[in-house]
Amino acid sequence: MAYDRFGDDDVLTLRDDLPEPPVGPDTVLVRVRAAGVNPVDMGIRAGGLASFYPHHFPIVPGWDVAGVVEAVGPAVVAFAPGDEVFGYVRRDDVQWGTAAELVPAPQRCLAHKPESLSFAEAGALPLAGLTAYQALTEALDVGEGDRVLIHRAAGGVGFNAVQIAVALGAHVIGTASPRNHGFLKDAGAAEVLDYSAGPISGQLSEPVDAVLDLVGGETLADARAQVRDVSRIASVVDPSVNDMGGRYVFVRPEQHDLEELGRMADAGQLRVPIAKAFPLEDLVAAHRLVAQGHVRGKVVVTL
Repeated sequence: MAYDRFGDDDVLTLRDDLPEPPVGPDTVLVRVRAAGVNPVDMGIRAGGLASFYPHHFPIVPGWDVAGVVEAVGPAVVAFAPGDEVFGYVRRDDVQWGTAAELVPAPQRCLAHKPESLSFAEAGALPLAGLTAYQALTEALDVGEGDRVLIHRAAGGVGFNAVQIAVALGAHVIGTASPRNHGFLKDAGAAEVLDYSAGPISGQLSEPVDAVLDLVGGETLADARAQVRDVSRIASVVDPSVNDMGGRYVFVRPEQHDLEELGRMADAGQLRVPIAKAFPLEDLVAAHRLVAQGHVRGKVVVTL
């Protein structure tokens, strides 16, 4: 699937006329089995990142992938044809995405697929999982015994963050609508608060040690009153957190972190619920579902 101009989902078309993707010296060519669909895909398609990355049309959307190695460049030593891999294929420009049969991935963007996950589950994990992992371990330095508040905990990043924080030994408090409270308790959250029942700072019994903001706006503004130390506020949606003394997190490809996510999955500490899987040719429907913003679990396309 590809598009030749920025726009709504109607610019997406199924294509069989694109050239074979290039395989550089340190590139892994992946035959795709599943590709995750994330809200950022809609933003890129609308031109929202055009001022940050070079864009080259036609653009194949998608950054998440799971599949089988088809070929490798001569400098690649970590992977070989036939290996099952997953990864976050965010290159330095926007063109060769993952909603395709073949995807060229810099080797730094990939890791071996966890044995416990299906291709659909592995393809849904990288972007959301890496975002949660890097925010918790690097920006917030979450460890044993920390009380961690995770906003929008039932979303793609939030659900991963709950499980990862639990695996790190934290006492996790999530915010969500009442219909998702049981969903989060099953994932290990010790407490779940109703985000629609007033400011979260007023619902806490005491300030927490760290806050992961996945909402921004008024929720982020209230974070000052939610946490003991504002330096342990991280946001993945609102760079103004830096002005508060906290830290803005923009996820990056990182092989070590992917391997850690795989280890957690194989240890039973991390599961990836799939809300719906679409065939590649129904990517438009997948984009529309994700754009609604109320999906519990992840949306993927499969080949």
